[in-house]
Amino acid sequence: MNDRNAFHSLLAFWADAGVDHLYESASRDRMADQQDSRPALRAVAAAPALSSQTVDSAGGRELAWAAADLEALAAAIAAYDGCALKTQGARQAVCWRGAPDAPVMVVGEGPGADEDARGAPFVGRAGQLLDRMLVAAGLEGRVLITNTVFWRPPGNRTPSPDEQLACAPFLERAIDLVRPKLLLFVGAAAAKSLLDRSEGILALRGRWFEWRGRYSDLEIPALPTLHPAFLLRQPSAKKKAWQDLLTLAERLDRGDRPSEGGSV
Repeated sequence: MNDRNAFHSLLAFWADAGVDHLYESASRDRMADQQDSRPALRAVAAAPALSSQTVDSAGGRELAWAAADLEALAAAIAAYDGCALKTQGARQAVCWRGAPDAPVMVVGEGPGADEDARGAPFVGRAGQLLDRMLVAAGLEGRVLITNTVFWRPPGNRTPSPDEQLACAPFLERAIDLVRPKLLLFVGAAAAKSLLDRSEGILALRGRWFEWRGRYSDLEIPALPTLHPAFLLRQPSAKKKAWQDLLTLAERLDRGDRPSEGGSV
């Protein structure tokens, strides 16, 4: 993590904590005053990035696969200390909501303020829009909704790849326990992380891919789509997301498997 990212994370943390003004009325270049004026930033920047080995050594995979059901897995997530987001102001772990035997799993990027407060994913304005769209597409009661990370990132920023990697064993175990027929990846952060792709969401959406597990032999068809928060900002894009949901609902009932990466 570089100084710029660390600085933005610290600002977001203090903003969430209610800090809204400075002690001095005028800005001051403390870098010019003293080379050692940023110990907190230097400490964050100097911390080693998480790797898959680091995550495994923290017990994430073992803890996740020891869970026999979703209830036990949620308890394991709450007890897990291997994701840095847990100590950055989040109130609680936010795991999932919906049918435990759902044929469709919806995966977003991470909890926001409403989700952090209520302990359930997609319960704010974006989640309410998602629910209305799922109902309209005939998917009510047929989905389980979760995220790539289980704690709110400070300031609702996008979770980092390291944070997603730290939570990946638990997400995969949830998929393994539910055994959905299809996956719906909502937004760029989820789609790019889970499909290991570099394209933006506008290039990925509406195309079928095969999601493959990191820790198991799971292979499940996955469809990326636009995040409902984006749709609230860009209502004209709702038509694209609606087309994606209809495509998913039609395939769920049809049950066949088009080739990876093909266009809808």
